[in-house]
Amino acid sequence: MNNNLELIRIKQVIEVCLLTANSPLSVEQIALAFEKQVEISLIEKIIFNLSQEYAEKGLELIRLSNGYRVRSKVEFQTYLNKIYQVKPPKYSQSIMETITIIAYKQPITRGEIEEIRGVTLNSSSIQTLFDREWIEVIGTKEVPGRPELLATTNKFLDDLGIISLQELPPIPTIDNAHIEQ
Repeated sequence: MNNNLELIRIKQVIEVCLLTANSPLSVEQIALAFEKQVEISLIEKIIFNLSQEYAEKGLELIRLSNGYRVRSKVEFQTYLNKIYQVKPPKYSQSIMETITIIAYKQPITRGEIEEIRGVTLNSSSIQTLFDREWIEVIGTKEVPGRPELLATTNKFLDDLGIISLQELPPIPTIDNAHIEQ
């Protein structure tokens, strides 16, 4: 087989791997499909070329915190929702506030979250975030009681479609002049 045909086949294998994956794939995982016989740099180059090709289609090849994923472009999601009757999960204000605090202040303890929110944290809110695999315990704080330190996961970043927490929008500042006293 000549080099051109080999490259076409490598590209096809990479594309099939990305299209059929249930979660993002790292370049190293893709290399396993070739029993590490294909250079990482070639795989990266092909992924880049595929992303350029998808730019003209209804798909996009995106880089996430722990790999690459092919997905539909956002503007086509309403059509897919009709076919698959997907309803985005609805989260309570408590859950949204909690994940926001964790994302911006991590690592953070449950007590610190309660202090920021000014209310006791509902156990079901934290459990929902654990069930969704958006948060994890990364250790304990070296204070009496050794409370668990919570942080966001790569799955949280992937579900948001971002590579790192630095891509989160900045926290708006509040002008105290507009607060009624």
